[in-house]
Amino acid sequence: MAELAGNCLIGQSGGPTAVINASVAGIVSEALNHSCIEEVYGALNGVAGILNEDLVDLAAESQQAIRGLRTTPGAALGSCRAKLKKPADFDRALEVFKAHQIRYYFHIGDADSQETAVKLAETARAAGYELRVIGIPKSIDNDVPVTDHCPGYGSAAKFIATTVRELSIDADATSLHDIVTIVEVMGRNTGWLAAAATLAKRRDHPNDPPHLVYVPEVAFSGEKFAEDVRRILKREKHCVVVVGEGLVDKDGNYVAVETGEVAGAAQFGGVGDHLREIVETQVGAKVRVARLGVAQRAAAHLVSKTDADEAFLAGQAAVKAAVNGESGKLVTLVRGDSEHYTCETGLTSLAELTGNLKKLPPEWVNEDGVSMNFQFYRYATPLIQGEVALTYDTGLPVYSRLAKESVDKTLPGYES
Repeated sequence: MAELAGNCLIGQSGGPTAVINASVAGIVSEALNHSCIEEVYGALNGVAGILNEDLVDLAAESQQAIRGLRTTPGAALGSCRAKLKKPADFDRALEVFKAHQIRYYFHIGDADSQETAVKLAETARAAGYELRVIGIPKSIDNDVPVTDHCPGYGSAAKFIATTVRELSIDADATSLHDIVTIVEVMGRNTGWLAAAATLAKRRDHPNDPPHLVYVPEVAFSGEKFAEDVRRILKREKHCVVVVGEGLVDKDGNYVAVETGEVAGAAQFGGVGDHLREIVETQVGAKVRVARLGVAQRAAAHLVSKTDADEAFLAGQAAVKAAVNGESGKLVTLVRGDSEHYTCETGLTSLAELTGNLKKLPPEWVNEDGVSMNFQFYRYATPLIQGEVALTYDTGLPVYSRLAKESVDKTLPGYES
């Protein structure tokens, strides 16, 4: 295939992860190795930056700043939850691409936001403009289909398991069969993050906390929950409960959800307080509720080295695929078949993501409905391995900040 010369553009979308910037670093470092990619740009705040022609020159950033992205949380380019929707939005995006000779577009986002990448590729193809579009997955929820696991999940899992272990030690010091600790975690409609809390258990200690784990894939019953808690408190000094925010009852209704929506989706939160009420009124124990919130996706001090390395690898793979002529594809992580964990990258069609959601396999949940079996441990344990060395100043970690040198605008403003 003939070499395609032009510039590349990177966009970030959706909620950040502790390693989403590692994918940016992977893209930039690899793009600089290819002479066909002349300039490396970033879109500020995702698709909003494309529509507003707010682009920054990433090649002008210091190598130290780019390297620092590998250990920096948040979205260094800025993110958004908006998507391109109207035909005029896609026409405007293509106009911006043409104005800045963008021939390669790399979209880092979850399954839902990759729909934008799909439509951008279709718009360019229909207009006869050669544009290579590659998606890079990111999600702490691990709900992106077609990839074995998603960059961002391993680090969030490591943080949750560590926090649950520490909370459990604290509760053990002060409880006499009378304290219930409820930990509410993210995950939306899937239980991957809640299940990760079970990694806090020591090997060969099945009765270690967390004692009860409730995931959206298993219908919740308040009566069973109260009985589960009573059973644990009879046996243990305290009871640690982990619950996924998207918990549903037998009819598929959310057990708790906050008023309002974010980007057209339900605003989760409050399931921990709902379980607190059940314990206080039906069990009579004291309750502590810990809602981990955005710390789950921002805790760069507990990043999994495996996760950070794979996020960087996914960024590199995206560039290599695009330079080799691929387009309309998503980079995937492919687990090796050997006994010892290995991971390589693959490619799949972005179109396969539409309308799909990767759920926690029901066969990985034990018959009790509140614990995970060996299949989950075998899957998740390799993903939390290794620690990333951080630079510290006055006792606190140092994170990278981009200079964000703006690229000159050439087009009039866009009215959305």
